[in-house]
Amino acid sequence: MLKKLFVLDVAGYIFRSYFALPAMTNDAGESTNALFGFVRSVLKLFTDFTVKNVVAVFDGPDNTLQRVAIYADYKANRKAVPRDLPDQIGRALQFCELMGIPVLAVPEVEADDTMASVALWAGKKDYDVYLCTTDKDMAQVVKDHIFLLNTYKDNRILDSQGVEEVYGVEPKLIGDLLAMTGDASDNVPGMAGIGPKTATVLLQQFGSLEKVLAHPEKVSGKKKQEIIHNEAEKARLSRRLVELNTAVSFPKDKDFFTLGKPDNEGLKVFYGEMGFTSLLKELHLHEKKRQGGIPQEYTLVDDEKSLQALITLLKKQKEVCFDTETTAIHPMYAELVGIGFCYEEGHAWYVPTRGNLGIDKVIEALKPLFEGGDIGFYGHNVKYDYEVMLNNGIKVANLCFDTMLASYLLNAHNRQHSLDKLTLDVFNKVKIPIEDLIGKGKKAITMAEVPIKKVCTYCCEDVDYTCRLKEVLAKELQERKLDALFFEIELPLVPILSSMERKGIYVDVEYLESMTKDLLKILHAKEKEIFGEVGEQFNINSPKQLGVVLFEKMGIKPPKRTATGYSTSAGVLESLEEEYPIVRKILEYRTLEKLRSTYTEALPQQVHHATHRIHCSFNQSVTATGRLSCQDPNLQNIPVRTEVGRRIRGAFKPQKKKWSFLAADYSQIELRLLAHFSKDPGLIEAFKKNVDVHRYTASLVFDVPLDRVTREQRYQAKTVNFGVIYGQQAYRLSQELGISVKEAQHFIDMYFDRYPRVKEYIEESKEKARHEGKAVTIMGRERTIPEIHSKNRMLRQAAERLAVNTPLQGSGADIIKMAMLRVDKRLTQEKKLGYMVLQIHDELILEAPDFELLDLEALVKKEMEGVVKLKVPLVVDIKTGKNWKEC
Repeated sequence: MLKKLFVLDVAGYIFRSYFALPAMTNDAGESTNALFGFVRSVLKLFTDFTVKNVVAVFDGPDNTLQRVAIYADYKANRKAVPRDLPDQIGRALQFCELMGIPVLAVPEVEADDTMASVALWAGKKDYDVYLCTTDKDMAQVVKDHIFLLNTYKDNRILDSQGVEEVYGVEPKLIGDLLAMTGDASDNVPGMAGIGPKTATVLLQQFGSLEKVLAHPEKVSGKKKQEIIHNEAEKARLSRRLVELNTAVSFPKDKDFFTLGKPDNEGLKVFYGEMGFTSLLKELHLHEKKRQGGIPQEYTLVDDEKSLQALITLLKKQKEVCFDTETTAIHPMYAELVGIGFCYEEGHAWYVPTRGNLGIDKVIEALKPLFEGGDIGFYGHNVKYDYEVMLNNGIKVANLCFDTMLASYLLNAHNRQHSLDKLTLDVFNKVKIPIEDLIGKGKKAITMAEVPIKKVCTYCCEDVDYTCRLKEVLAKELQERKLDALFFEIELPLVPILSSMERKGIYVDVEYLESMTKDLLKILHAKEKEIFGEVGEQFNINSPKQLGVVLFEKMGIKPPKRTATGYSTSAGVLESLEEEYPIVRKILEYRTLEKLRSTYTEALPQQVHHATHRIHCSFNQSVTATGRLSCQDPNLQNIPVRTEVGRRIRGAFKPQKKKWSFLAADYSQIELRLLAHFSKDPGLIEAFKKNVDVHRYTASLVFDVPLDRVTREQRYQAKTVNFGVIYGQQAYRLSQELGISVKEAQHFIDMYFDRYPRVKEYIEESKEKARHEGKAVTIMGRERTIPEIHSKNRMLRQAAERLAVNTPLQGSGADIIKMAMLRVDKRLTQEKKLGYMVLQIHDELILEAPDFELLDLEALVKKEMEGVVKLKVPLVVDIKTGKNWKEC
């Protein structure tokens, strides 16, 4: 049996990944998307095939010299290589060396030529050669023992027959085919007027390019004859350009192509530096090692004597880590399976509630421990465990830390703060995956069905590494002066958010079901209207079918295509709606359908059977700016600008009679913060005079008296006011206002002319982020912005926008969190019946009895407006109503 040699087209993988994958950066702000795609492709190849002989081929330096000597304009039309790509190619070389993959990069030679030379040599030396590439040029060398391998298309392997089936000609004619059609990417001219279909037919008919050129008179059609006659020299020139050089010098030693032993320690460092956590985890699992560092003593506590001994031990501690094992992710539905404890690394205990003791005895024994208040309890995502304990009649009196929140404050720009990820990052340790216990997908079981000993090891490992993490993160919070923010705002907010989640919000199910019926009628009517205009029925919700209808049947020119076909994203359709009324109707249909499926139909399914209320979860560790997010369901996303969206809000109402909602909303808080930070006298004056800031801005920009500002002028000024916060440029503003780019730029210039300190603040914010690598809020919350130094212009500009917006949006988040603490404290002190049920960014929603409303209006307004002292007043607008819509 012949050996297999895999020849990797590195440039092909790198470039494809760069343009196919979304922008990615590591902690240093370096672009990594192309590198990640390349690494993933190589690892997939190694998983799918037994790779013992391999070579990664790079373009050599000055690689176009040979072909430029033939044709000066070879590759002359290519855009400059993106500035953040060469570094990733260098990293790809580093990865190959760490993996033990031999590398070839021959000076003055393109990778294609090197690959062809290696393939032809190896094909004669007892190898089956697999050219791992999507480049059609390489089909020229396919023959016995040489194949094309496309790892992107289910590892499709093409032999000579396969090449002919795909391209219409046998491998020896691929060069002729390319010479006739040309190659726009390499600026190979080809024959103007001859496309792939015609070229294929001619080559099948005549047998070669030279025979076609020698007998143009035998070609059917006068026009084609003229083209062949006139373009003959271009075709011959192109043939020389696409001809692969198979005489490249390289080490002709079989040992050279043998895969070496990977440097796993080096790969760990490499993956860590690049931020490839998933690859780092896979590497650990592949090694099948579990490195704990400290000897582990994990104890199962499942009898009364052992439980009392544990409680005696825990009572002596100042702080104890705990973790609950349950049957569900949502705490309101979670049944307790067991509790883990730890107070020093390497030692942990697990108390099952479904073992010999039973849940009643466990709860009775542990209740005084948790509710005494002398011991500080902590965990990872401790809000969840706090609520699970509440489900079982225990209120944890003293929450002293949360490693997830600590990680979030220290690395707000990171999206993941799971215990598994942090344990891997900090301790180089792969924890037991939850899937090892409960499985995944439809066959998944609950933790209650897992053998107790297995759960014991899993839970003890969780509390053990949470305990270790606390030591590291608490110290870092202190060193970076984030401890005050953590202990005075984020941690005290945990029980408040927990209370809001548990109270939930009532929703009128019958109201929503009636809305669903109404929406279905409207949607059916719109469907008929769209089908009538198109002339056929199709699935409007199918992007594929919609693309075919719009861009093929109706002949609309597609602004954008994807790898799988036509793009019908909202952005694409919105760019077409002005010119094509059918597109506007489709967008209207989509909007209504989303409201139906996401809200009117889905919300009733999320009502808790026991409370008859919806219990969403508030997340403190998701958004990079410090804002709270909401899920299961996301009530922060219910649209308020459309009539249907407002009607949906009408379904949310107090559950009790003679109760109402009170909505308290910070008025234009981000613009007030802009005035505060920029110290712009014009903006400060507007807010101090308590005039309509948008009208005031319009008055300045359009140079008209305040009372003469038109509605249109106010709208334009409002758009610019908010656009400035988000770094809006002239093009985007022109689209929003329906004006020319020149007019929009003039508008922006006028705005900055009237508010000069705002422009200075924007530039100062960018410069500060460049210098410090981060943006900071009013309370010292940090957001690292490593992309501020990126060589990728789009990433760099996005980072600059974050540098401006983060102090504004993040400070707004700080302020409303402090307001929630103050409001909750007053409600508790004055023993009010009313309570908070929702936080929607700058707005708090309370549910209260009608007789408390007047007192609550004054209380809430005072506490919210008194949170911080700015250079402009903080103003809170209060509204009340019998449902959310009325507020």
